[in-house]
Amino acid sequence: MRAEMQTLADEITQAISLLRRHLDWEVANRRLADLNVAAEDPDLWADAGKAQVLMKERQQLETGISSINALENELGDAKDLIELAEMEEDEDVLAEAEGALRKLHADLGKRQVQTLLSGEADANDTYFEVHSGAGGTESNDWANMLLRMYIRWAERNGYKVEVQATTAGDEAGIKAATVLVKGHNAHGWLKTESGVHRLVRISPYDSNARRHTSFSSVWVYPVIDDNIDIDIQDKDIRVDTYRSSGAGGQHVNTTDSAVRITHIPTGIVVTSSEKSQHQNRANAMKALRARLYDMEMKKREEATQSAHDNKTEIGWGHQIRSYVLQPYQLVKDLRTGVESTNPTAVLDGELNAFMESALAHQVSGEDKQIEDVE
Repeated sequence: MRAEMQTLADEITQAISLLRRHLDWEVANRRLADLNVAAEDPDLWADAGKAQVLMKERQQLETGISSINALENELGDAKDLIELAEMEEDEDVLAEAEGALRKLHADLGKRQVQTLLSGEADANDTYFEVHSGAGGTESNDWANMLLRMYIRWAERNGYKVEVQATTAGDEAGIKAATVLVKGHNAHGWLKTESGVHRLVRISPYDSNARRHTSFSSVWVYPVIDDNIDIDIQDKDIRVDTYRSSGAGGQHVNTTDSAVRITHIPTGIVVTSSEKSQHQNRANAMKALRARLYDMEMKKREEATQSAHDNKTEIGWGHQIRSYVLQPYQLVKDLRTGVESTNPTAVLDGELNAFMESALAHQVSGEDKQIEDVE
């Protein structure tokens, strides 16, 4: 096998190895075998809720395992065909086999992503929150730009978007927003965006046209299945009602219909500011259950402490991505090194390259030292 083909084959083999490790291969196969046995039990559907949870887990495992098996089989077929063509000195067959190996390598990123989106809550709908950092109007405007960016990403990818709550900035932009994104793998994709985002630009709010740096944070957590029991005691929550802020005019809210729920043991705060106070309370409780579930998942994954404690300072040194609009144009992810010289497109929702790379980075666990942009 030529050196170029051997390098491609080795890189595919390494990717397969990382994917197997990510899935915990032996444990996943044993669990799938157990679920297949359970699926044959005629009494399984006596408890429809439990059965649905088990079947969902079974489907996720089947998808992940079959995807890795398909990669291995296609790699093996391509290598065997190359070896056979070289032995028989058949240039036509060799060209076909090497083309198949190149295509498999080119498709590797997309195939990896399909396997990586097999986490416990990846297939779920998701919430994301945007919070402005220190800096007043500048940060509020940046938070609003991020909100639009993620809404555009969701729309581009066929997701349904529901803005649950917004807190307007004093002069422009927003201080905070909570959005529900509905669709398959919404959480799996958006979870990679949690963190601090940094903007560098010449401020439209500065009469001296000076360059400003602004920070805002994004927090993503999944909508949880109704069959998952999250125990929330009445004594552990404080419910406040208030008048929601908006753009004004005839649609401004003139009653205290917005709802804020504080979970006292963890300090988690969720809000909803639609027209109905009853619906707002239901929305906020659903969001609180999701936040508590996300916190528990992260404990099990030994990722962080709690959702509340996990929110890092919204400022320098904590950013996951920088967006430079002036004096040059560059968006750079500080976890993976992925860059784009078209921030206009990125801010219009072209984020898949960043998300795919971040998903792959979670599997490799490679700790890259990446310098931020000035």
